Amino acid sequence: MANQTIYPATSNYYQTDIFNNKFLDVMVNRPIPALTSDVYYTIPLVYQYRPDLLAYDLYQDPRLWWVFAARNPDTIKDPIYDLVAGITIYLPARAGLPNAGS
Repeated sequence: MANQTIYPATSNYYQTDIFNNKFLDVMVNRPIPALTSDVYYTIPLVYQYRPDLLAYDLYQDPRLWWVFAARNPDTIKDPIYDLVAGITIYLPARAGLPNAGS
């Protein structure tokens, strides 16, 4: 029996259920849709391996580190080690993030 997750809306686990009130069920990915407000951005050295810093600077919330991999699944497979200086990715606007305002 699966129950609704207890994770906040800013978590990448937000849509993933809790199984038997103990275990995290199979992860449900949270896709970030492409919007015209997305910015094409080349990662500088300061954000290499630090999606949390980029999320803080963009959204004032380091817990949104996962959105870069969710928005750029063909470029970023590992949300930390694939975020290297010199790659170019799409940065979604805060308004385009599902339930990010919660």
